Amino acid sequence: MALRYIRKIGDPILYKKAKPVDKIDKHILTILSDMAETMYNAEGVGLAANQIGILRRLVVIDVGEGLIELINPEVIYEEGEQIGPEGCLSVPNVTGEVKRPKKVKVKYLDRNGNQKEIDGEDLLARALTHEIDHLNGELFVNKVIRFLNDEEKTEAE
Repeated sequence: MALRYIRKIGDPILYKKAKPVDKIDKHILTILSDMAETMYNAEGVGLAANQIGILRRLVVIDVGEGLIELINPEVIYEEGEQIGPEGCLSVPNVTGEVKRPKKVKVKYLDRNGNQKEIDGEDLLARALTHEIDHLNGELFVNKVIRFLNDEEKTEAE
């Protein structure tokens, strides 16, 4: 495993749509492992492959319940709404309130190529939709309702 450089806002790759993974091979598994190590090192809760300069539909997430690896994730169901604070490893020192679904269901492939579904609620729903937005070339700052000041950021952590 290796730490990867996290691309920052303004980098053109962050605004491009990632391509589906056609074949899960050693290279893809290495990328997933590197993404997890990079996310944990940066103290994030999610990372999309675009953020390390790879235009493939790969996401890793850990909201405190263990690592989730998603290949070709796709939201297939949304319910309700929530507004809450978000930040992003590609947009350092910026936090804003974003409206997201309260619940989502996402279908994806695991590292063994098995079709799976995951139900996310609250923070997990937020993380799933945030990272899938990355795969579609969208950053959370484009969805911010209101940016938080330093005092509000501290309260949100």
